[in-house]
Amino acid sequence: MVTQLQERPRSEAAMPPAPAAVRVAGRHLKPTPVFDTYWRFAAARQAVYEARMAGGPGPFTNDAILARYRFTNCYRAADRVSQALIGDVVYRGDQNWQEVFFRTLLFKMFNKTSTWQLLCDSFGEVRWDAYDYRSFNRALSTAFASGQRLYSAAYIVPPPQLGEQRKHSNHLRLLEQIMTSGGPERVLSAATLRQAYEVLLGYPAIGPFLAYQYVIDLNYAEQMPFSEMDFVVAGPGARDGIRKCFGPGANGIEADIIRYMAETQDEHFTRLGLSFSGLRGRPLQLIDCQNLFCEVDKYARVAHPDIAGISGRSRIKQSYRPDAAPMAAWFPPKWDLERVR
Repeated sequence: MVTQLQERPRSEAAMPPAPAAVRVAGRHLKPTPVFDTYWRFAAARQAVYEARMAGGPGPFTNDAILARYRFTNCYRAADRVSQALIGDVVYRGDQNWQEVFFRTLLFKMFNKTSTWQLLCDSFGEVRWDAYDYRSFNRALSTAFASGQRLYSAAYIVPPPQLGEQRKHSNHLRLLEQIMTSGGPERVLSAATLRQAYEVLLGYPAIGPFLAYQYVIDLNYAEQMPFSEMDFVVAGPGARDGIRKCFGPGANGIEADIIRYMAETQDEHFTRLGLSFSGLRGRPLQLIDCQNLFCEVDKYARVAHPDIAGISGRSRIKQSYRPDAAPMAAWFPPKWDLERVR
């Protein structure tokens, strides 16, 4: 199966054009050409994912930009690292909430499957009730000294300043602090996703972006009851993409714009004649629309070089490299997607 960013067929010329303006949070915003690229990119990128899951050697797209550069999946939960988190961390092992919480944050502080595997190889089952700082720090420090990269480059994880020399040592101290100060219990007892996020935001070196990413990861667990449509925080990359779609008038209402995209997705896929059936029927959620703005920001650096974002970045750093490793497709059972094929 080959996919590309689809132009609207001539036979569908009667379809409504791109809106001259959209109203969000009381503001009238004028979409740029990147706005329609957002929807075309989402449809094409999801088609690539579906083609890969169906098997076959590829290529999976004839869009030159998609073929050359690396872009994450439309659905955050479908990406390889999230799949490892869901299948190998959250739902594998003791399902006591403290243990699920500990495993999830320990994995996400490094966000790298090889680091998690190192810990599993060193300690067998990774558990809070058997945790020992010196042992965990020794295992990580030995790997670091041998040249192993401990952190993912997906996003910057600021080092907490908790008295240790190494970043990973301070992150272990931070995790200890969260666990021993009632963090797991306060997150679980939060009445809303925002309140759970605010618990994490109160700890050192966990800013708004990381706190939101962490709470979404914790919310994959069976014990967390929240919808991914409850709350969103726009990260730096998403703010760049939003600026490219709507211009400077979007400043300060980024979360409202992300919600607008999630709530009107069917309208715009239909308007553009795009096929998008979601993730086994699951529509794009707020976290997915947030991530898509990050990816469209990158795509637009090549497709719309004349439309500026905030950061001023003009190149896409990561090239696409085929990965022959099988892709998992296992999602939180509470989403009830397994029966939707």
